[in-house]
Amino acid sequence: MSIILKAENISKQYRLGKVGTGTLSHDLNRWWHGVRGKEDPYLKIGAVNDRSSKATEDYIWALRDINFEVKTGEVLGIIGKNGAGKTTLLKILSRVTSPTTGYIKTKGRIASLLEVGTGFHGELTGRENIFMNGAVLGMTKTEIKRKLDEIIDFSGCEMYIDTPVKRYSSGMTVRLGFAVAAHLEPEILVVDEVLAVGDAEFQKKAIGKMQDLSHGEGRTVLFVSHNMASVKSLCDRGIVLENGTSVFDGETENAINCYLSDEKQIIQKDLSSIRDRSGTGIVKFRSFQIEHRNGQIIENVLNGDTIKFSFKIDVRNLTNISNIDLGFSIHTLDDELITVLYNSYQNKTIQVTEDGEYTIKCVIPELALNEGAYIVKGRIECDKIESDWPKEPLGKFIVIKGDFYKTGNLGFNGKSKLLIKGEWDLVN
Repeated sequence: MSIILKAENISKQYRLGKVGTGTLSHDLNRWWHGVRGKEDPYLKIGAVNDRSSKATEDYIWALRDINFEVKTGEVLGIIGKNGAGKTTLLKILSRVTSPTTGYIKTKGRIASLLEVGTGFHGELTGRENIFMNGAVLGMTKTEIKRKLDEIIDFSGCEMYIDTPVKRYSSGMTVRLGFAVAAHLEPEILVVDEVLAVGDAEFQKKAIGKMQDLSHGEGRTVLFVSHNMASVKSLCDRGIVLENGTSVFDGETENAINCYLSDEKQIIQKDLSSIRDRSGTGIVKFRSFQIEHRNGQIIENVLNGDTIKFSFKIDVRNLTNISNIDLGFSIHTLDDELITVLYNSYQNKTIQVTEDGEYTIKCVIPELALNEGAYIVKGRIECDKIESDWPKEPLGKFIVIKGDFYKTGNLGFNGKSKLLIKGEWDLVN
């Protein structure tokens, strides 16, 4: 397959602070260096794009030295934490902004959906905006008319198509925006994480459409999302951005594992800040971590190893001795349930007699999961009444292939998630 997009040494620098402070002197300095054929003096300075620390310089590099190629018909996933530079990169690829250094080479038309309402005029109706977007992409009125009914049907906005877009909800705007971008035959479709605004049904529909564009029509898709299940099912390849630099470029599953293996995300998670949770709150999850059998906090686990799930809990407003039933479930990134375990399943009683902070540990001997990334969810019952059920995962971990069978044979490389051992014998 031919190369349809190439990015070479892409960097983007922004000035921090108020616009105007020192700007004229900096611009004159840049101009004077340019007149004399010298390098821009401000390209040599600038803080790293790390939002966890306070910048000490006037300039910051939102992106630094990004290089990659995309083939025709390929679906490229771009993942990373908030502020990693994903949207800045897509804006450069979509020609919304220009890079400070480097260049982009593309073939064909690019349609992008970067933010809710991107490319729409609020005073125009949905129908008028479809024609306007088509014209921007270089399509004739006849070409747009041929696609019009298909776009309206896909968006599900038929009732409101002749209503000004400013009266649309954010979900309706995203529906129409995606329908327009996907159906006006661009060679490259650029989609930021705005699909998260849509409902589950539309997200599934949009993923299916992008798969059709790529595999059925040979079009190229650049996709940014925090939904790792969508990235895994849709993308052929993944790029991981961290603090404005590319730290991984390769197979999608390995890219997801690289993203999830970030130490701050996995090793220990403070659960007290989770707001979306149900239960009486008498006993609540405070933190979760995974430990090696020697007590070391770990993020990557070898299958076949003995590990510990360590749950720190808070007990508040206790009125009498209470029996705690703590359970956890392990899921794939697609939210497919693998297994569930409560201490009550094994007739293990855990009692607390007073308020305070406690740690409950569950030892898992010879972890029988195949390699991949997994999430852990949790729930607590107190005297058979739901006490805490956070709707967010307690944590994530990566399983690496180990010597599960204790034979040196690493076993099956397929998609099965569970590993089993057996006792073999010839009986006749």
